[in-house]
Amino acid sequence: MVETARRPKVVKTEAEWRALLTPEQFRVTRGHGTECAFSGPHLSQKEAGIYSCVCCGEPLFHSSAKFESGTGWPSFFQPVSKEAVSAVHDHSHGMHRIEIRCASCDAHLGHVFPDGPRPTGMRFCMNGVALTFRADAGTEASEGAGER
Repeated sequence: MVETARRPKVVKTEAEWRALLTPEQFRVTRGHGTECAFSGPHLSQKEAGIYSCVCCGEPLFHSSAKFESGTGWPSFFQPVSKEAVSAVHDHSHGMHRIEIRCASCDAHLGHVFPDGPRPTGMRFCMNGVALTFRADAGTEASEGAGER
């Protein structure tokens, strides 16, 4: 994992988040929603680059940790650093899951499950609308570059 410098916590009012995000991004990231499977961006993204938080821009996942899970959401086996995301127990919908949030702004990103590939065995199942993608220098992205 790459070490990243932590920024101060990003705090905005509900009105500020609504002005910054699309209605769907707001519903998912600030309202702890979920996009429909196979409907969000980045699912088929193949280029090398960084996936960042749509709310605050903090780097969260590198494309080298992305894998095809067959679930309908972009999946990663690890974040860019342990400090990039936070885990919260989620008891909604009559089940126990581990919710993953952006550590910088507390945006809801998705959930993590212990059924991923090696080397971690984890599947960070993320909502595509909660992420932006920036291709590594020297590569061109066919999907997601500059989304916000």
